Amino acid sequence: MKKNLLLDVVRLSLRLSCRFLSPYGHIKSPHKFTQPQLMTCLILRAYMKTTYRGVIDLLASSTELREAMNLHRLPHYSTLKKFADRSAVAEIADAMFAEIIKEFAPSVQEMAVDSTGMQTTSASAYFQTRSGRKNTKYVKLSLAVLCGSLFPCGLVVSWGPRTDRSEAPEILEKAMAKVRPEKLYADAGYDAEWVHAVCREHWNVESFIPPSVTRKDGTVGGRYRSQMTELPKSYGRRWHIETFMSGFKRTMGGALTARQPHALFAEATVRIMAYALRL
Repeated sequence: MKKNLLLDVVRLSLRLSCRFLSPYGHIKSPHKFTQPQLMTCLILRAYMKTTYRGVIDLLASSTELREAMNLHRLPHYSTLKKFADRSAVAEIADAMFAEIIKEFAPSVQEMAVDSTGMQTTSASAYFQTRSGRKNTKYVKLSLAVLCGSLFPCGLVVSWGPRTDRSEAPEILEKAMAKVRPEKLYADAGYDAEWVHAVCREHWNVESFIPPSVTRKDGTVGGRYRSQMTELPKSYGRRWHIETFMSGFKRTMGGALTARQPHALFAEATVRIMAYALRL
């Protein structure tokens, strides 16, 4: 029997969402649709790279999708938009990542951290060049993924460009709340003595980050940074996060369609959730 990846993503999203989302958001809710169903609609929208109207049209044309979501009637597209605006998408993503790891990757040894950017416009590079516009602002995704399984265990969405060290405390806090790997790999953008100190002294996790700044005599300062001049062979596993980001961009696209800042952040988060469920 041929596997239907889309139906698998929908079923998994609904099952995991039911674990940390109450059926209804308010005691006086009309009880037409449950919150897990609406969240699954948002994930389906991100997965299919369509609009709110588009995902409703998709559900209307597919009996299998409606049955997989246990939908007896279709929500209006504005219902999805309102749910996306008011729901705590970042908290839901954290809970969903934790459930995915607990179910599919309970044993963790290595983790990699890095960031990538998503454009806030769909205008082509040719158009921007010809019009003389320079789009220097983008939505920045700071991610922590498990080496091997490539499941995300931490996500921070912010505005870029900015140094990776700015998001380091939050992304490490979110990741370590779910897993406690033996080793952590990051690129030179996270080079700082305090990053090593937090990982090694607070969480007892070996951190490996190539130093980005050296002294005039070529030496590296700091108790832990001075040990990074020769990285272990296992540091090559840092490329697992590059693999995740490459697959994410090729599958989910690199440009966002929302316009408001909170909507841009929510859309980026839901896309990561959709891709994680696809894995």
